[in-house]
Amino acid sequence: MRLPTSLLLFIGALIFSGAGNVRSDASDHRYKDGDSVPLYANKVGPFHNPSETYRYFDLPFCIPEGVKDKKEALGEVLNGDRLVSAPYKLNFREEKDSDVYCKKKLSREEVEQFRRAVEKDYYFQMYYDDLPIWGFIGKVDKESKSDPSEFKYFLYKHIQFEILYNKDRVIEINARMDPHSLVDLTEDKEVVAEFMYTVKWKETETPFEKRMDKYAMSSSLPHHLEIHWFSIINSCVTVLLLTGFLATILMRVLKNDFMKYAQDEEAADDQEETGWKYIHGDVFRFPKHKSLFAASLGSGTQLFTLTIFIFMLSLVGVFYPYNRGALFTALVVIYALTSGIAGYTASSFYCQLEGKNWVRNLLLTGGLFCGPLFLTFCFLNTVAIAYSATAALPFGTIVVIVLIWTLVTSPLLVLGGIAGKNSKAEFQAPVRTTKYPREIPPLPWYRSAIPQMAMAGFLPFSAIYIELYYIFASVWGHRIYTIYSILFIVFIILLIVTAFITVALTYFQLAAEDHEWWWRSFLCGGSTGLFIYAYCLYYYYARSDMSGFMQTSFFFGYMACICYGFFLMLGTVGFRAALLFVRHIYRSIKCE
Repeated sequence: MRLPTSLLLFIGALIFSGAGNVRSDASDHRYKDGDSVPLYANKVGPFHNPSETYRYFDLPFCIPEGVKDKKEALGEVLNGDRLVSAPYKLNFREEKDSDVYCKKKLSREEVEQFRRAVEKDYYFQMYYDDLPIWGFIGKVDKESKSDPSEFKYFLYKHIQFEILYNKDRVIEINARMDPHSLVDLTEDKEVVAEFMYTVKWKETETPFEKRMDKYAMSSSLPHHLEIHWFSIINSCVTVLLLTGFLATILMRVLKNDFMKYAQDEEAADDQEETGWKYIHGDVFRFPKHKSLFAASLGSGTQLFTLTIFIFMLSLVGVFYPYNRGALFTALVVIYALTSGIAGYTASSFYCQLEGKNWVRNLLLTGGLFCGPLFLTFCFLNTVAIAYSATAALPFGTIVVIVLIWTLVTSPLLVLGGIAGKNSKAEFQAPVRTTKYPREIPPLPWYRSAIPQMAMAGFLPFSAIYIELYYIFASVWGHRIYTIYSILFIVFIILLIVTAFITVALTYFQLAAEDHEWWWRSFLCGGSTGLFIYAYCLYYYYARSDMSGFMQTSFFFGYMACICYGFFLMLGTVGFRAALLFVRHIYRSIKCE
């Protein structure tokens, strides 16, 4: 699929300019000794619940005078980032040793609040010169005790910063909590906490341009790469064996069919036709619910285009680690700009199916994916507001998204729909359709839609399931994923397997004289999305430590939307492959 270079550059420029990107604040900044270097506190939250994050000062830390919120871009807000000026002063090459920045008397309520946070493994995240810093706010001392009532809870009160610099640039920062400087939170009583910090500077030869490499390299370590390559080799071998097996059978069967039908034409005319040739007058009969079918194809084509654009941007290096919100910005911008593709595809195909009400079809196309996503967002945003979490979008951000949908997405959808309607394309059917449909013979249970979907979804899912773990650990955890080239190879394998398995099942369906293959090919192609959602259940209960109503609802709510998107996209791929195949085989024989 070739994409205009100018459009790709335009999208990249939008993302770089609006994503709060890591290089915007600091890449042009050079510092002199004693200069103030920007340090922002971002958020705190339970380590095992990545969606459940709160503002840094929602915990009763000392709030310095003149705290300022950092102006954030759309992608950062969608990512749940809420940056505020931090209480520490880390001026360039200015060392400090156990400086007290705050002495605070914690009330019983504040002690209890900190203790609950420590119990849930709360971590904090900051950005220094746009380099990420993490640390835990406290620790639980269990001392081999099994009774939770005997556990002791401590709050770290001394943070030690080690900063590496190269000439006048900040290269790296590490934060370590002093395990010997603690505040006991075990009992519900007032305590005095003296918060301190130490700053040490060291020189390094690492150039500024490579300061983010250590984060990117974490997913490229040898043992990780071995697993990734094993995943790809496993997928390729599985795919080659199964597709080769199916291709051999299919080609031999088709060859026999063609020879048989050629001999039938030379034989007596009164010989009864059987198999897929028998239903040539019904195979191109338009499906039921043609408006919904065309809308599904339009939405699936748009999501496929969106995925290709995202892969292209990732392969050219736009989504480097901690480019805050870049992926969310890209998704919003590209989805808005590609809505014309959905409108054109849906309207054009709907008119080919001799549909009349193209306006209703266009409205259905616009709401088919956005509708469920909007309802899910409304529910989850309400949950986030109830929890006072940073995942709750501010009113201003919601207005911006609505404006993008109103002023960009909808007009492009309508323009695409008008262009599709005026394309005057006719459906290319190599054989004539009879006036009355043939009756479909009784079929065994395993030839019905659900068993066929189960068979169709298993093979593509088996090709990607190893890589799925790393993606889930990145999206719903703290692992960094940067091996986009491997992910792209896996995606290509997924498309090939989906197309091939759908073609094979379509052939077997037609050979059984079942001519209602349109919806079946779409459902079989998209069934991998249902397998991915089933994997979500396995991942949540067996591979993660997520808990709580908010995290559970966010995980299953947004994964439902993602899997639904996969269903539409892969369903479109499956149907297009099946349509090419069906046209080819019926073009190859002579039908009365």
